[in-house]
Amino acid sequence: MTDLFTRPNSVLPRAALSRGLSRRACVVLAAVAATTLGLAATAVAALDYPTRPVRWIVSYPPGGATDITARLVGQAVSERLGQQVVIENRAGAGNNIGTEIAVNAAPDGYTLFFVNPANTINATLYKKLSFDFVRDMQGVAGIIRVPNVMVVNPSVPAKTVQEFIDWVKANPGKVNLASSGNGTSIHLSGELFMAMTGAKMTHVPYRGSAPAVTDLLAGQVHVMFDNLPSAIEHIRAGRLRALAVTTAERSAMLPDVPTVAETVKGYEASGIFGMGIQKAAPKEIVDRLNAAVNESLDDPKLKTRLVELGGIVMKTTPAEFQKTIEDETAKWGKAVQFSGASVD
Repeated sequence: MTDLFTRPNSVLPRAALSRGLSRRACVVLAAVAATTLGLAATAVAALDYPTRPVRWIVSYPPGGATDITARLVGQAVSERLGQQVVIENRAGAGNNIGTEIAVNAAPDGYTLFFVNPANTINATLYKKLSFDFVRDMQGVAGIIRVPNVMVVNPSVPAKTVQEFIDWVKANPGKVNLASSGNGTSIHLSGELFMAMTGAKMTHVPYRGSAPAVTDLLAGQVHVMFDNLPSAIEHIRAGRLRALAVTTAERSAMLPDVPTVAETVKGYEASGIFGMGIQKAAPKEIVDRLNAAVNESLDDPKLKTRLVELGGIVMKTTPAEFQKTIEDETAKWGKAVQFSGASVD
């Protein structure tokens, strides 16, 4: 009777049988051979990468600081990869539309994602997401960390963080905390501050940073943990008083302004930005992209421009950036839970 093991073209099984191997052993050997060939083909493709343009999804509209950062870095990475990195703006649904597109893209290295603070916040803020960012994506390379800055209206009597904490505690229910909206990094920076100091304030959310700053300038609200780039000119003009920056280190844009952590030990609240890719993307491609980003960040002109946008340059390995994403997700998760904010 002729079967798989007696057909002339079944070279591997016949050879295996001649050595006394079982049917199951032959099947295992064939599977191993196929897997090895598949891995080899993937490795070859990764070594040739990229052979065509790469799209980099940015889940914000064109023209803002986030989009500008992605375009600056994308151009520099294009020069090092030898292929165009095309920025694709896919804004909406609190950042989740662009994220979902990236998560569901083929893990072949040709769809990248611009990791941003919303990814680490939304994991807890949104109760019904079709993806798990930490599970489904991996960090490729960090780019910048952007501080918020704790600013008060000049009428506020506090000149330091400690004086502000004391003032809030002496005026329960009377101090208003402005933000650009529920669940934003500006809001949660303030919630984290309240959780760590016990200085309870009334949260006043606005539809964006601009109207919140307008009311802060008018003295309608007292304090805000605003993004540094949007507050810097008001600080320099004396219209707002900066008490502290929220990063672990002082900002080059405000070198004389202390960090919150110099008073509140362990406090750190900032926005991370970097490059991400699907979890199943080949390691060879991830390493190639990481090298291209890090080489770009060594360029003095690019580094200067990123600092002008309020960023602290953050060069990392893929593993280091992935750890940062996980740590930020855990930190913001606690702040979201403390605030009680939630989006269905």
